[in-house]
Amino acid sequence: MALLDDIAALAKVAAASIDDVAGQAVKAGTKAAGVVIDDTAVTPRYLTDFSPARELPIIGRIALGSLKNKLLILLPAALALSLLLPQAITPLLMIGGAYLCYEGAEKIYELLIPHGAQAHEAKLETVTVDAKSFEDQKIAGAIKTDFILSAEIMAITLAAIPGDSTLKQAIILAVVGIGITAAVYGVVALIVKADDLGLALAHLSPTSSAAAPLHMTGRAIVRTMPYVLSALGTIGTAAMIWVGGGIILHGLEAYGFGWPMHALHDAGAAVARSVPFAPAIVAWLVEAAGAGVVGFGVGLLAIPLTSRVLAPLWRQVKLHTRNIVVRYRI
Repeated sequence: MALLDDIAALAKVAAASIDDVAGQAVKAGTKAAGVVIDDTAVTPRYLTDFSPARELPIIGRIALGSLKNKLLILLPAALALSLLLPQAITPLLMIGGAYLCYEGAEKIYELLIPHGAQAHEAKLETVTVDAKSFEDQKIAGAIKTDFILSAEIMAITLAAIPGDSTLKQAIILAVVGIGITAAVYGVVALIVKADDLGLALAHLSPTSSAAAPLHMTGRAIVRTMPYVLSALGTIGTAAMIWVGGGIILHGLEAYGFGWPMHALHDAGAAVARSVPFAPAIVAWLVEAAGAGVVGFGVGLLAIPLTSRVLAPLWRQVKLHTRNIVVRYRI
């Protein structure tokens, strides 16, 4: 009986621990909701150049890459940095934010000055023309962007978890990482395949009273989805710029340069007081616009820096690494 009592007591402790982990995972995941929305908006723009048959396999490959980012790289890195070198987290996040700004600004640069953008791309890498290489490049680009957004998600999650147990932190980070990845790429899959669903509904015969609303709904989905996907592409580009700018501003604030963030907050509050409705949304829009301006400026500066300094340096590193591998094989 004493043994059974001990087992029952251990079971209660384990259940309480599981409840605690689940509750903290939900709270931490909620705090990262803004970045999750941005991640969901960014991803569909990588799928616009592919046939419908390749959409779900590509989403699956990106989702798998996202899970690897979160569980195999970012989770142990976040725990190690928080224990050994916590002061490195902020500058690493700022570098990631600068990359997001560069990605977003490059898309706008390509839209406004296509010839200049093509010359910039030519300086970075040789453009491949076969379908498989093109798909691999797109997936690699999506996974790189996901890596930065995932790093922000994991950093926000880690900051929201009490530091009393490394094991509990690891479990919560894993739960949040898996849950957010499933949610983001599940929604992305629904978005990009909505037109197929609409087409199936539109093919229903509208003769019966039950099928007529479904037929009309399908036709409406087919007609509106191109505009929805186009809008998501625009939102995704804007999201990268304002999230990247926000990361940089928060990083500057951590190093004592808080006046830009405070100025944006004050501007948002002032505008919110002057409108009769939705003051919180208006304040957020003002702050997001300010972060977007900062992010776009950083991205524009990063374009020539990448093509003239970083890309040649990276090519030299790859060439040197390749030579070392060849010598080792010989």
